[in-house]
Order: sequence, then C-alpha cells, then structure tokens
Amino acid sequence: MKQTRINKLFNIELPIIQAGMVWTSGWRLASSVSECGCLGLIGAGSMKPELLREHIQKLRKYFKENQITKPFGVNIPLSRGDVDELIKTAVDEKVEIVFTSAGNPKMHAGKFKERGITLVHVIASVKHALKAQDSGCDAVVAEGFEAGGHNGFDEITTFCLVPQVADALEIPVIAAGGIADGRQIMAAMALGAEGVQIGTRFAATLEASSSEAFKQKIVEAKDDSTALVMKKLNPVRLYKNRFANEVIEAENRGASPEELKELLGKKREMRGIFEGNLDEGELEMGQSSGLVSDIKSVKDVVNDLIQQYQKAAHNLKG
Repeated sequence: MKQTRINKLFNIELPIIQAGMVWTSGWRLASSVSECGCLGLIGAGSMKPELLREHIQKLRKYFKENQITKPFGVNIPLSRGDVDELIKTAVDEKVEIVFTSAGNPKMHAGKFKERGITLVHVIASVKHALKAQDSGCDAVVAEGFEAGGHNGFDEITTFCLVPQVADALEIPVIAAGGIADGRQIMAAMALGAEGVQIGTRFAATLEASSSEAFKQKIVEAKDDSTALVMKKLNPVRLYKNRFANEVIEAENRGASPEELKELLGKKREMRGIFEGNLDEGELEMGQSSGLVSDIKSVKDVVNDLIQQYQKAAHNLKG
C-alpha cells in the first residue's frame, strides 16, 4: 500500500485510521487496529474523563505486557460539555496523537501543540479545512456525509469533498465517509487523500465494544438502509429503525427543533449501539454498511483491506 505523509506523521505502516466511534472504540479495538500497523483511536465521545483515563491505561498495560510499541490516539468531540476535562486527561496521560471533531479546533489547539501532540481535526467543507490548517492542525479528516453518526450540514459527498480539500490545503488529507474496503482506499488516494479513516467496517469486528445486536444490524444493512436525519439540529446518519423512521416522519411534517429535541431524548446512542435496543436506540452507521457482510477480527479486516487494495491496483494496471 502506498506510503504517504500520513505514515510518517503517525509512524504507522498502513495509512489507515480507525474512527473514534461512540460506544464502539474502546481500548480493545484501538489496540488491535494499532497492532496491525494502522492507527487505532479510543473514542472519548461516550466517555467521562475517568473512563477515558482507564481505557488509555488499559491499552498501555496491554502493549507493555505484550511488548508492543505501536502508536495510538484519542478522538475528542469538542462539543462535549466536559471537553476541557477530557483534554486535560489526554494531556495528563501523555497521549501523543489527538483527533478532534464537532467544534472549533482553534480554541484548543494551543493546549496540544505546546506539548508536542499531533493534532488532527475532522471537517466536512473546504472552509472548515482551511480554518483547521490555520489553527495549526497537522492534518485533517475530510469526511463526506456518507459517514455514520454526526455529519456536516452541507451534505457534501466524500468523492466531491476530498479532492477539493486536497487542492486547498498544504497539510495531509485523510478521506472518510463511506469507506469500507481496499478499492475505496485506492480511490481515495487517487482523489488526493494520503490516508483513510474507517468507522463502520471496524464497528463490525470482534474487538469493538458495541453490542452484538448492533454489529449484526451492520451486517444486515443494504445500500439504502441508512438515512441522514436531525438536519435541523445536528445531522446524523442512522440505520432506519423505528426511532429513525419516527424522526423522518416528524421532519417531513415540519417538526420544530424543539420537537425533535424532545423526540431525541437522552442516551439514544447508548441504548442503540451499546445496549442493542434495535427499535428505540440510535444505530449510527454509514452507507458503507452495505459493504459489510460479516463480523470478524480486526486482523482479518486489515488483511482484507490490503488484499482488496492490491487487487484493485493489479486490475488498474490491466
């Protein structure tokens, strides 16, 4: 697989990053991905600071006991009310790589850069990519609205977003949104990306901390099984279960943001992803779920990605 600035930036063998997904990306998933030569991320979006600290320490303990010297990172959504405590935890634990999302990185970049932490921000438009670069980010994740979970308001697809961001920036671009196999990695590289971030495919692995019921729904999903909802609040891509269909119906009849907030309620992500409530929970997954046909180990997923990439390269050579 092609070596890029992303390999050098993170000191990884493969330019593949596992997304920091809520209720899914614990220390087991992150450590397994990093062990395979990619970059694993602990997802702090569903963690209190003390739980984030626990996951970082458990990952480090596992690496030490197994004599593994691989990098890993933490993903921190900047929209969290306790974002300062989460950042302090990551800094205190001497995490060397931090991905941020859902907010303005300029407000927090100094806390990372003064300590030599590599900083990457997730963006969904050229405008925000330029702001991330100006804030001192070392790279950006250009995420198209095919991605599962929270998305940008402009609904720009990965295929259109990545080349425009790559043309506009001097720092490396990581493609995300709808990527689940090696053919798509090659396509992303052709568009100007120097790495990819993969979420849904890694969510359907043995090491992911999400519920087995949620993983099975990813496997069952088809090309049209997800929808982008809550566009008046914060767009999010979900599997079309009972809850998602209620939201779609409410949006179609012109429900106000207040009505949608009441419908959303609390802890929908935990109920759906972690507890496996397939009717009333948020089942966040990307359009790439239609490409996922099984639940397997991280090692097998990474091997598949490599083989698919190599096959695509061979086919292109004719």
